[in-house]
Amino acid sequence: MDPFAIMNSIGLVAFALVGSAKAIREEFDLFGITVVGLATAFAGGATRDVLVNRIPLALSSMGEISLGVIGVSLAIGLHRVLSSPDDHPITVISDAVGLAAFTTTGAIVAVDAGVSSFGVVAIATINAVGGGAFADILLDRSPFILVTDFYASCAVLGGCTYWVVAVGFGAESVAAALCASVTVGTRLYAVRSGLHLPTAQSFGAMFEEWFGNSSN
Repeated sequence: MDPFAIMNSIGLVAFALVGSAKAIREEFDLFGITVVGLATAFAGGATRDVLVNRIPLALSSMGEISLGVIGVSLAIGLHRVLSSPDDHPITVISDAVGLAAFTTTGAIVAVDAGVSSFGVVAIATINAVGGGAFADILLDRSPFILVTDFYASCAVLGGCTYWVVAVGFGAESVAAALCASVTVGTRLYAVRSGLHLPTAQSFGAMFEEWFGNSSN
């Protein structure tokens, strides 16, 4: 089976679910929920396709839209049975799986397009986090990938893994599996352990503690 088709389908359903769950929490109407859900699912992939000079798949296949609608419907269904679906483990795991799937599809497209190693990692990351960032803008808040969460970094690690295995060893199927595994594994570990990147303020506090202790 085609690794791209499998990962792309998983990513579309998972991210549509996650984006819709966020919109439900903000009490958007059904149209707003659908817009945010589909934007989360398609914005990253559309940006990826533009970067490699091809028509976005979302505009050329009704199957893509159908998968996004399935994700939106699942989010609405979960809201009927869960009090806080956006924070539920189902949504958290779906988000990690979607991140892994879209990191992999982005890397596959980038390698096929013949871009540089940096391009592979960049396109994989954009594909993975672009939809979520756009959804946060629609929700009128700062994209969380730019704050402290260890999220985009997982996609960077996954993209690097894909490039090394696919280009270095020519094993694209293995590269796809490892890319997805690294991305979802690091993301779930980050969620469980509260891992996040440091801020400038935390660096300042650390340096102050070091130099303060040394002066004493």
